[in-house]
Amino acid sequence: MAQPGDSASSERGSPTRRRRQSAPSATSGDVPLLPALGEPGTTSAQGWGERPFLDVAGAPPLTRGDGWFWLFFGLLGFLAGEIVGFVFAAIAADLAGEGNQLAAIAKLSAPPEWYVGASLVGLWVGFFAGPWLASRVRGTRQFVFDLGLRFRPIDAVGIVIGVGGQILVGLMYLPFRSHIHNFNGPTTKLTGAAHGGGFVVIAVLTVVGAPFFEELFFRGLVLKGLVRVLTPIGATPGRARTLGVAGAVVLDGLIFGLAHGELVQLAGLATFGAILAVISYRTGRLGMNMVAHASFNLVAVLSILSSRGGLIH
Repeated sequence: MAQPGDSASSERGSPTRRRRQSAPSATSGDVPLLPALGEPGTTSAQGWGERPFLDVAGAPPLTRGDGWFWLFFGLLGFLAGEIVGFVFAAIAADLAGEGNQLAAIAKLSAPPEWYVGASLVGLWVGFFAGPWLASRVRGTRQFVFDLGLRFRPIDAVGIVIGVGGQILVGLMYLPFRSHIHNFNGPTTKLTGAAHGGGFVVIAVLTVVGAPFFEELFFRGLVLKGLVRVLTPIGATPGRARTLGVAGAVVLDGLIFGLAHGELVQLAGLATFGAILAVISYRTGRLGMNMVAHASFNLVAVLSILSSRGGLIH
């Protein structure tokens, strides 16, 4: 029998021990972590990654301090992404023979595809690095588990949510469209002056790459950090917990909108970001978010393609 001073006893129940377990499992030693699928009292819909992440024992961030660290890593990741994006764009400009024109190109309403692609990929380096650091330093070191990077067949519902999101945003702006100059400017700038094969590459980055990395960052990292910071530890369903989660959802949507740097589009992006935050919290996963986000972006890309009359012009 272990004595009170034994290391095994002193570490039992320690947040550090739970946080740095080698792999998430139904149990680890004497500390219950996650309900096993099919375990008495649970169903497959109640298991790991199938319910609000706040309800899953052992799911990081474990403490309010960990939550603040996750948000800090989010800030570092965003800043790193901006820097790497600039570096990648500068390299691409040199390769294209436009090294001296980078500042002017960045201000174009329809920049060339090499600039758009390099900037996006560079930004995503930071969007991946932030969650990775959070998992390694203040998580279980099991990236997929910590960030909720899981998919289920039911995630196909995200297609309806994404298309519906575009309709909702369109209705929000309908009374103001005649007063907004160049309403589609942000989408036009994203697709740039690309056409033909270049447009296809940008479209794939927008519809596949952006949803993956942005959901990993904004809902996998930032939302979880916000929920843990704003929700009392061990809170049971009630007013305090509801207000904490609601505050996290609103803030996550607002941060998502602000990060895009488009003032006119802020309200629509923040609203859709909040919808994605609710989905992530309720499912405990990122799968449905990514499908919804991809569908939302696909509608925008198809709209631009339709207005151009095709890929070639």
